[in-house]
Amino acid sequence: MPKQALVTVEQMSIRLGGVKVVSDLSFSVHHNEILGIVGESGSGKSVTAMSLMGLLPNQGDSLHASRMDFAGQSLIPFDEKQFQALRGKQMGMVFQDPMSALNPSIRCGKQVLEMLNLHSPHPKKDHQATMLSLLDKVKLPDPKSIANRYPHQLSGGQQQRVLIAIAIACNPKLLIADEPTTALDPEVQEEIMALLKSIQSQNKMSIVLISHDLNLVQHWADRVLVLNKGVSEEMGTAKQLFQRPQSPYTKGLINAVPPVDRRPKRLQTVQDFINGSAKPTNETIAGRKKRHKRIYQQPPILEVKGLEKTFRQGKQYHHALHEINFSLYPGETLGLVGNSGSGKSTLGNCLLKLTQPDRGEIYYSGTKIDTLKGEVLKQYRKDVQLVFQDPFSSLNPKQKVEKILTEPMLVHNIGANKAERIDRAVQLLEQVGLEAAHMNAYPHVFSGGQRQRIGIARALAVEPKLVVCDESVSALDRSVQAQVLNLLNELKETYGFTYLFIGHDLEVVRYMSDRILHLQNGNIMTLDEADAVYQQIRDHQARKTS
Repeated sequence: MPKQALVTVEQMSIRLGGVKVVSDLSFSVHHNEILGIVGESGSGKSVTAMSLMGLLPNQGDSLHASRMDFAGQSLIPFDEKQFQALRGKQMGMVFQDPMSALNPSIRCGKQVLEMLNLHSPHPKKDHQATMLSLLDKVKLPDPKSIANRYPHQLSGGQQQRVLIAIAIACNPKLLIADEPTTALDPEVQEEIMALLKSIQSQNKMSIVLISHDLNLVQHWADRVLVLNKGVSEEMGTAKQLFQRPQSPYTKGLINAVPPVDRRPKRLQTVQDFINGSAKPTNETIAGRKKRHKRIYQQPPILEVKGLEKTFRQGKQYHHALHEINFSLYPGETLGLVGNSGSGKSTLGNCLLKLTQPDRGEIYYSGTKIDTLKGEVLKQYRKDVQLVFQDPFSSLNPKQKVEKILTEPMLVHNIGANKAERIDRAVQLLEQVGLEAAHMNAYPHVFSGGQRQRIGIARALAVEPKLVVCDESVSALDRSVQAQVLNLLNELKETYGFTYLFIGHDLEVVRYMSDRILHLQNGNIMTLDEADAVYQQIRDHQARKTS
C-alpha cells in the first residue's frame, strides 16, 4: 500500500533576482518519513525547503508550480499572514548555524517560550512547565539551568538542541532540518540525528533533511532527492540510491567521499563522472611505507615538549592542554582530531604564536619559538601559515583578490616590485584552479569552494614551509571538498609542504594524513599511523553505541 503524502510538489520553478534557481521540480514527502535532499552549493536545496514555509523573497512572484500541497491544503494561494499561521505551529525549521539562529541577547528558555506564546493552544500558565519539558526532551542536562543561560554560554551541540526544542515546541507535522549537524563533531552529530529520529518516531512527524554529508543522509534518510542546478537528477530509497545510483552526477557525489577501504591517490570528482573520465588509482601499502620511511628519517621541522595551557572561566579553571609531546616532520601531513573542547584549536594557536602556553616548549627547526623576536619572528610568521575554516569571514570583503594576495607579499618583501607580485598572484590563482580575471573581483562574488581556494592561494603567497589547515574543508560540499583536498595534496607534492590538518571528519582526516594525533580533554589519547588511529576511534564509537 503506497504511503500517503504530507507534501506534494509538482512542476515547481523558482526565480531569484531574475535567475532560475529551480526548474520543473516535482517531489513528495510522505507522512512519518525522513526525506534527504542532497546536492552541491547552489543546487537549490535550501530554496526548495524555504518555499514550503513561504520564506522566499516575494514568494508570490518568484515561485510558480502546478501543485504545492501540505496536509491536504494547497499552499499556492497563501499570503504571508497564512504562512505565519503555519510556521512554528505545523512546520518547524532547524537551521545550520545555531549561534546565528538564536538571539544572543535573550536567555534560551525565553526563546522557547516565545514560540509557545505565539502558537501553542494551551494556557500560558502551562508554558513554563512545557518549556522545561521540551529542554528535557531534547536531552539537555539540567533544563532549569540551561533555560537561564544565554546561547553563547552553551556548546554548539547544546545550542542546536535548543533550536530543536523551539522547532518542535508545537508538535509540527513537518520539520525542515537544514544542515543541522554541519559544524558539529561526529559524536555530537550522531547524538543530534538520533534525537531527531527519536522525536520523529514519537510525534509521527516528517523531516526534510538537507545535508552535504552523504554518509549521514545514507544512514538516516528513508528516501533521497538529488538536486543539480535546480533540477532533480534522481529520487529513490536511500538503499537504492546509494547502492545503484543511475545518474553520473549522483555517482560523482557518492564517490567524492574519501573511501575507508582503500587510499586513492586522487579523489574522484563529480566532473570526472560526468565526463566519463573517472579512473581511480590507489596508493599501495609498499609505496606508503617507503614514503613514510623517507619522511621520518629526517630531523623534525617542529617539536612540542610538555605543552600545557589552562584557561580561567569565572571561578573555575579549564585545562585545555596537558603534557602535549609530539614531533612534525618535513613533508608530513599530521592529522589532529578530537571533540569540541579537546584542545585542537588551542594547540594550533600555540603553534601559531597566537596563544602563549603556560608551560612547555615549541621548537621550529631546532629554535624555541618563544625566544623569537624582530626579523626572526617575522620569518616564523612567514614560514607557518594558516588556512581558516570559514573562507568568507577570513577574507577582507572590501579588498579585491589582487590586494588579498599581494599584500602579504609586500609585508614579507616577496617580489622586487608591484608587477612581479601581481604576476606571482596570477600564477597562484591558476595553481589553485582560478583565473587571472578573478584578480579584480571581491570575495562576495565567489562560491564557498572558490573562496577557500583564494584562502589557500593567500597562504601560499609568502612561500610557507608549514601550513595549518584548521577545519579548512568542513564547510564545503563533498564535491567541492574533494577538489580542495586534491589541490592540497598536489601543492604538497609540488612544494614539499608540511601540513597540520585539523578536522572533525574522521574519513577526511584519515585520507589526508600520514599520522593522526587524537586529543581528548587536553590529553593525547593516541599518536600513530593514520589507519590505525582511525580504526581505534571507530571501534571505540561502535562499543559506545552498542
